[in-house]
Amino acid sequence: MTDATFSARPRSGLPGFLTRLIVLFESMPYWFIALVTRLSIAGVFWRSGQTKLEGWRVSETAIDLFRDEYRLPLIDPAVAAHLAALCEHLFPALLVIGLAARFSALALLIMTLVIQVFVYPDAWPTHGTWAACLLLMIAKGPGCVSLDRVIAPRFAR
Repeated sequence: MTDATFSARPRSGLPGFLTRLIVLFESMPYWFIALVTRLSIAGVFWRSGQTKLEGWRVSETAIDLFRDEYRLPLIDPAVAAHLAALCEHLFPALLVIGLAARFSALALLIMTLVIQVFVYPDAWPTHGTWAACLLLMIAKGPGCVSLDRVIAPRFAR
């Protein structure tokens, strides 16, 4: 809470309104913030993964894209396209249900860094936003509306 929250007398006018608004913001539950973060960042990667598929297969267009535009070093374009499609479906799905959420966020953060460094270096504002969401998940976890929260006590024993 802010120092304004603990003032001896309630403020009136604009300062009082702003103080009450800040208190309201601070009372927002983390589980809600985490859920919105998980769902929104998962949607970004899931939709990207969908563009790489034709039915249940990775499209030739996706492989061509990895060969001609992305040009990742040290990895065959066909392997990279298949790996990206798998990761862009698996890790977002895990984020949505909140299972292995911190590790899924870490995997997607690594993907984001690869995209930023090797593919679209000028897209740092977008990638920075993705990284912020993923870093929140890594640092604070998925919140109480997650399978991690249900499973974690079993591993603590």
